[in-house]
Amino acid sequence: MSLPPSQFYSIKPETKAPTLKRLRSFSRLLDNFITIPGTGIGVGLDAIIGLFPAGGDFLVILYSAYIVLEAARLGASKATLGRMTVNIILDALIGVVPIVGDLFDFAWKANDHNVKLLEEHLKFPSQKKKADTWFVFVLLAVLLSLAIALVTFSVIVTRFIWGLFTG
Repeated sequence: MSLPPSQFYSIKPETKAPTLKRLRSFSRLLDNFITIPGTGIGVGLDAIIGLFPAGGDFLVILYSAYIVLEAARLGASKATLGRMTVNIILDALIGVVPIVGDLFDFAWKANDHNVKLLEEHLKFPSQKKKADTWFVFVLLAVLLSLAIALVTFSVIVTRFIWGLFTG
């Protein structure tokens, strides 16, 4: 008799609420930690850390990938995890562009969107198939590869600009 396919699901139903609460807090820390007085615009660690070339983008992607990993542990579907990953990729690719990326971080709150996607999925969990371990592994590998590529790109651009000034 064959075993059913491995599911990336190790959190018991009674622990979903505390995990979701923790993810909401983490998302708030990353996207809306500080509110600019008089504007209602939130700034989080995502925008602040993203100001640092290379390493900042790397860390932001890793922090965002944690939300995807926890969503998978909560039983999110492939479609939900895929949309979450696309949000992170969009945030990272636009975020690497100087000034434009920093302004984009003020407007686009990828982590907040991802937690909302997870909450929507958890409202009707039986309607969608949960992602398996390999699918989650591939998504996380894609995000790690993107983080490494962005660091490499930032280093190359920085060396090029430095070369222009130093001859």
